[in-house]
Amino acid sequence: PPPTSGTRDAFNELVMEGGCKAFPWIAALPRNEYLAACHTLRDDGHYIEAGENDNLIVQKLEASPKQVGVFGYSFLEQNADKVQGAHIDGVAPEFDSIAEGEYPVSRPLYFYVKKAHIARVPGIREYLAEFTSETASGEFGYLTDNGLIPLADEERAEMQAQAKNLTELRLGNP
Repeated sequence: PPPTSGTRDAFNELVMEGGCKAFPWIAALPRNEYLAACHTLRDDGHYIEAGENDNLIVQKLEASPKQVGVFGYSFLEQNADKVQGAHIDGVAPEFDSIAEGEYPVSRPLYFYVKKAHIARVPGIREYLAEFTSETASGEFGYLTDNGLIPLADEERAEMQAQAKNLTELRLGNP
């Protein structure tokens, strides 16, 4: 994924830094050196930047099955007849393993609204209500068609209540 992508951020944090942490001498580097070492992809031709074009990544994987591509779960699911997901630490990238937080290369989606904007931005309260509704982010919500893996019922109800009540974010409470 390109450097501007949230997927790239997650890749750097979960994969690249995860690998770096296995080497004590890298983990002990000063922060700026650590990030430079752990967020830099090889430039010897083995890594190919494909931008945000997931279809192109699938085409490249079909043409050269020994390659590895990085894209979101929904695209993996849509192309299951052409590509297979990578097992990480013995865990397959499947709906349940991601939903339960077991697949190590997955991340939650956080949705933040600046409270000061509630009164200033028309429709923001309605947008927040729609995004957190069962119709959108519930177990069978339309966002699941776009790759969202919904929270468990209890967690989802808690997030819906926080959105409705505009609960302020507190450190340690995403």
